[in-house]
Amino acid sequence: MKKFLLASVACVAAMGASSAAFADIVIATAGPMTGQYASFGQQMRAGAEQAVEDINAAGGVNGEKLVLEVGDDACDPKQAVAVANQFVGKDVVFVAGHFCSGSSIPASQVYAEEGIIQITPASTNPKYTDERPGPGTYRVCGRDDQQGKVAGTTLAKEFGDKNIAIIQDKTAYGKGLADATKAVMNDLGKKEILYEAYTAGEKDYTALVSKLKEAKIDVLYVGGYHTEAGLIKRQMVDQGMDTLLLSGDALVTDEYWSITGPSGNGTWMTFSPDPRKNPEAKPVVDELIAAGKTAEGYALYTYAAIQAWAKAAETAKSTDFGPVVAALDAGKFNTVLGELSFDDKGDVSLPGYVWYEWKDGAYDYR
Repeated sequence: MKKFLLASVACVAAMGASSAAFADIVIATAGPMTGQYASFGQQMRAGAEQAVEDINAAGGVNGEKLVLEVGDDACDPKQAVAVANQFVGKDVVFVAGHFCSGSSIPASQVYAEEGIIQITPASTNPKYTDERPGPGTYRVCGRDDQQGKVAGTTLAKEFGDKNIAIIQDKTAYGKGLADATKAVMNDLGKKEILYEAYTAGEKDYTALVSKLKEAKIDVLYVGGYHTEAGLIKRQMVDQGMDTLLLSGDALVTDEYWSITGPSGNGTWMTFSPDPRKNPEAKPVVDELIAAGKTAEGYALYTYAAIQAWAKAAETAKSTDFGPVVAALDAGKFNTVLGELSFDDKGDVSLPGYVWYEWKDGAYDYR
């Protein structure tokens, strides 16, 4: 009888532990945790971990604790779909991700089919929301057509008398951004001297740089990521060129300067207003810095994505797909990015893009 009672107590304890584990809410972030764009994955992970820590310290969501899963898609579409399916198997209810548009778009199909809410902090290709596969697809960042409007207008109006080239890396993000910029610039009456595609991941862009030099390019717009843009900028300087390089939000990482060194001085890039400067973000920025983590780039955008979802789940008093989607569609949410809401496509209401400039190892408003 004593053994039976002990066994019964152990069984009840095990059931209680299982129930407690089941009560945890599993959310996730996904992005390039490895590979040449891993600095952005580190930004996302830092923001996600801090958000989960802060929300749990405040009592969790509807009294339940959050558990964070981290997926590595290396900005590869097939790997992104595999990560999305892994999240399905882990009962993830919400994903703050992915980073690259080429990953977010195919992964969104999986999430839509499985009833998982997705809010990307970084994917800017218009197709992500214009062709959203379901109502649970959102973003807290801007769009390439917004970014392209700022860049294209600047190129046409400020550099109308200069030789301009536009290059892109053939990715959903890079080509989409370059084409949006080109369209606006062309509509304003300025034509580029060259429009070229390059292959991401290479180390030597000498042939491309020589072609730019031969065409006497004064201003180069790069639709692509910091790794290739940094190499191209450095190799232009090595060939004696003083060409101004302009690009988009994929240059918001200190790794750009690590690649260029002083050659990167004067580089322009578009990005949303720096969330680190928001008073609401200061406690989070301080926490991240104190923990030795980054607060730059998309760290706070990932934090805000989780904030918005958590507040919507609190409003819905549920983590079920339908009620939370309804709350996200109808609500306004105070976040580290400021107050935000979503339109009927899932795009965010936040301000658009402004210009930054790299100077002496740091970027700030122009």
